[in-house]
Amino acid sequence: MRFEHLGAQPRIHPEAVVAPTAVVSGDVRIGPGCQVLHGAVVTGEGGAITLGENVIVMENALIRATSVNPVHIGSHVLVGPMASISGATIADEVFLATGTRVFNGARIGERSEVRINAVVHLRTVLPPETVVPIGWVAVGDPVQILSPDRHDEIWAAQRELDFPGYVFGLDRDTPDLMVQLTERYAASLARHSGDRRLD
Repeated sequence: MRFEHLGAQPRIHPEAVVAPTAVVSGDVRIGPGCQVLHGAVVTGEGGAITLGENVIVMENALIRATSVNPVHIGSHVLVGPMASISGATIADEVFLATGTRVFNGARIGERSEVRINAVVHLRTVLPPETVVPIGWVAVGDPVQILSPDRHDEIWAAQRELDFPGYVFGLDRDTPDLMVQLTERYAASLARHSGDRRLD
């Protein structure tokens, strides 16, 4: 399914294949040889998304751009089932395994691997050919790659990256943080009320 969002329509190369149950919305460019499988969502939420050549977006994966953080995915990239990319830059020949999470402002270098259920956190930079092991967390620039049992170290680095401030423009110490966050985000997402289905 293709949707016009905020006046922008997807541009899908004729040699790309998008499954009928996938959703492609807004300012999205899908290059030749790309495959977007069933249940995947590729949505430009006020920002652009570019998929290079021969990108495979597997079942139920989510790729989301924001007005602050567009998404650029290079060529020959595999985005595994149930993976999530939000506002990140992915270089060529990257493997993002099942269930991986890549957050806003992250940059993943060429030929890197983010293995099953691993996380690349907000504004984290992975140099080329980096491997994030199964279930581990990559955080910061320069990057630290930590096992999930090292929560205190992950949180120390993550806190400095300031997720609510960077993504939502809110101070983490705001007393009603979740009230303000959800109201702002809901207002932003309500812009979909004017979307127009194209197929």
